[in-house]
This record gives sequence, structure tokens and C-alpha cells, in this order.
Amino acid sequence: MLDLSHKLALDRDCMTLSRHVLKQFQDFSPEAQDLSALMSRIALAAKLIARRLTRAGLMDDALGFTGQTNVQGEAVKKMDVYANQVFISVFEQSGLVCRLASEEMEKPYHIPENCPIGRYTLLYDPIDGSSNLDVNINVGSIFAIRRQSDPDIDETGQDLLQSGRGQIAAGYVLYGPSTMLIYSIGTGVHAFTLDPTLGEFVLSNENIRVPEHGPIYSVNEGNFWQWDESIRDYIRYVHRHEGYTARYGGALVGDFHRILFQGGVFLYPGTVKKPEGKLRLLYESAPLAFLIEQAGGRASNGTQDILDVVPDQVHARTPLIIGSTEDVALVESFIRERQREQQNPVISVRS
Repeated sequence: MLDLSHKLALDRDCMTLSRHVLKQFQDFSPEAQDLSALMSRIALAAKLIARRLTRAGLMDDALGFTGQTNVQGEAVKKMDVYANQVFISVFEQSGLVCRLASEEMEKPYHIPENCPIGRYTLLYDPIDGSSNLDVNINVGSIFAIRRQSDPDIDETGQDLLQSGRGQIAAGYVLYGPSTMLIYSIGTGVHAFTLDPTLGEFVLSNENIRVPEHGPIYSVNEGNFWQWDESIRDYIRYVHRHEGYTARYGGALVGDFHRILFQGGVFLYPGTVKKPEGKLRLLYESAPLAFLIEQAGGRASNGTQDILDVVPDQVHARTPLIIGSTEDVALVESFIRERQREQQNPVISVRS
């Protein structure tokens, strides 16, 4: 008689990422095969980056800054450059992607040899949380796939200035104690863990659902006095009520991953001086918003669902409130209350 435990283990090990994508489509249509191939390429990029990260402290030119700044004026880490080049190299060979857009590049990167047949654009943040690299704390990669809707002759990516509803797939890679890849193609959120003995990402969690409410609030409270009063009101609220716990690691992917599995809310609000916030809409906020909605949660900029926000430039930024539906709604309620007070100020009358 066949040992059922062995059969279950084999079934699990056989459910690789590319096979799982095809399973979601339940057919072998051209789109199913394209997305399966694209996810396999993303998995290859993740393996290459993970391999370098595991040896980062032993290699020259793996840690530290390059001395340059990116298009946003931020100092560039050596791993940022390496990871960005990994994605380019992997997808130059794909035949499917005509264009890549990254927060590390001022303009989209076109692959002319792919464009006659390439029907997709990959948007990505090659290394999220790179400030954590030199102290060996979790970092990640974020990605989204969109259909190429325009030949983009001037190569400025103007056709990318549309809402996140146009994404057909999104996900992230978490480089931690194990390397995990979480993705969605609009049929739920699924997690895969890299098995180094097989060299494959193997299904570890299927159809992930974020709790409607969670105990975690994740935000950099060091910026408290730079925020709008409504965000400070929310922080004062969680300080006064039992059942909340603060968790913030300085890498969006790691903090979001915790929220996805345990519930709660992650906040990266704008400041009074920079109300647009820090996070990039196309490369960070919209892909994670796609995931959280597929998992039953919400993502907001405080007044509008992130997936409905239309950027005015490729590198547009946005505030982000993301996580469990009840917790996101609670933060929004403080924002609405402050807006009402500003629209209807109380006039003091002296006798």
C-alpha cells in the first residue's frame, strides 16, 4: 500500500511555481503559457539575487554604496545595481517582455529584439529595503506585469500612466531565513518557498487570506512630528488601547509580509512637507495593493483605493495604508474626521 504521507510530500514538491500558474488558468492557452514563462523568469531572477545575498558579506562589491544617486535622488546601493541588472539580463532572453521599468532607471528599458512579439511590461523594485543590507536584515523584490498597450515609440512609458487595475499579475520575493515568492494573477494569493535542494520554488501556502482585523501596526514612529495631525491621532489611539503591537523593520516587503499573514496595517504616510509620501506607486504600492485585495484586504492612500490612483509620471509617489479591511478603515476614519474639522471649523464666540 502506498504511504499517503509520502504521496502528499511528493505532491507538494511537484507543485512548482510554473505548474501552479497553469493550474490557475486550468488550460494551456497562450496567455497561461506566457504567464507561466514570465513567472519562471522572475523565479530565476530571485534565485540569482538570493544566491548573491547569502554570500554578500564575503564578496567584494556586494555591500555598501556606489557613490551614485538614482532618479529619485537617493543613494544607490551596490546590490540595487546588481539586482536591477539581473532582471534586465533574465528578461532580455525571455522573448515575452518588450519593456522593463524600474525605480532604479530614469526611463523604461526597451528590448527591441523582443518587441515584435513581446506583449508585456515588467515593473519592479529590484531591492526593496536596501538600507537593511549592510546589517543583514530582510530585504525583498517587488514586481508587477502589465500588457503592453502601446508601442511607446518615444520610450517615455506614458502608456503606463494608468491605474493599478491594469495589472495582470503582481507579487514579491522575500529574502529572509528562507526565500519566498508570493504572487497573484487575480485568482488568489499564493506563497512559494525556495527549496535549495531542488532549486525550485515549491508551494507552501495557497489562497492566503488576510484577517479582517489584526493586532499589528507597522509604521516608522520616528517621523511622528512630520505627519499630518490625522495620522498622529491614529497613533495616539493605538497607544491608548490594548491589543495593539508595533512592528517595523524598515523594509516594505518584510513588514507587508507580516501583515499579510497575521493581519493589521502598514502605514507609510506623507509628511506635511512631502504629502505625496515616499513609496512609488507603480513599483511598490500598486503591486502590493493588487495582492492585498486578492487576499481580502485593502490598500488606500487615505482618501482613495490605491488601485484606482492614476499616476501623473512613471516615478510618481503615494502615501500608503495597507492591510486588514477594518484597520485600514480605522486609519481612514481619522483622516476623514480631520478633513471635516478643516471644512467646518468651530468658531469661538465670546460674550
